[in-house]
Amino acid sequence: MPVPRIVPALLSFTAGFVDACTFLALFGLYVAQVTGSFVVFGAGLVAHEEGFIIKVLAIPMFFAAGVFATIFAEVLRRRGHAPLPYALAFECALLAGFLVLGLTAPMRDANAPATVLAAMLGLSAMGVQSALVRLLMPGAASTNVMTTNTTLFAIDTGELLLGWHGKRRGDVESAAQFAAARERLRHLIPLGIGFFLGTAVGAVAYVMFGLVCLVVVLVLLVGLALWAAQGEFTPPSRPLP
Repeated sequence: MPVPRIVPALLSFTAGFVDACTFLALFGLYVAQVTGSFVVFGAGLVAHEEGFIIKVLAIPMFFAAGVFATIFAEVLRRRGHAPLPYALAFECALLAGFLVLGLTAPMRDANAPATVLAAMLGLSAMGVQSALVRLLMPGAASTNVMTTNTTLFAIDTGELLLGWHGKRRGDVESAAQFAAARERLRHLIPLGIGFFLGTAVGAVAYVMFGLVCLVVVLVLLVGLALWAAQGEFTPPSRPLP
């Protein structure tokens, strides 16, 4: 059975929430995507920036988490288990580890071992999420990287407008273009809304309650994992191209 559209939207909310919290707590680190870390690496060669180490380590850690999630999901699939609930539970466990470290060892020094370890756990959680959506939710756009989603939104909006204009003149091809673009936007828009709400709620919650606010997304992930455990989801046997 296919994964309902609300699930990727909730994961987008999770990514936005976590990203906002870690940006405020970890010296400007974005754990949900690593584009900024590439820029930091280049800039760090000529200018010192606080948190340089964790931002550079973000690149291989995010990559390693994606590799592990891919192998993990395939091993489970070959053994006859549905990978989705396990992957969600694993992401939840990584975020829980991040929260425990953050509460027991306040992250005041960007280069402190506890801070670096906490950052790696947060990055790993988002790397797992990024991979599991790609592997286990066919047709869903990224729940982490909104740059690509914004580009897709712009393209689909343009095609929607072109299709609408041609459809008014009775062009069958334009009518099909309009319908296809509208369907893609129905899947894409909830992800953008979810991420935007996640960043807003996450930032406010962090300012009000500190890192303990991550309990919100932990509860959400536990709920998603339990829900996924009740269903029969059949992902493709290998990653989508």
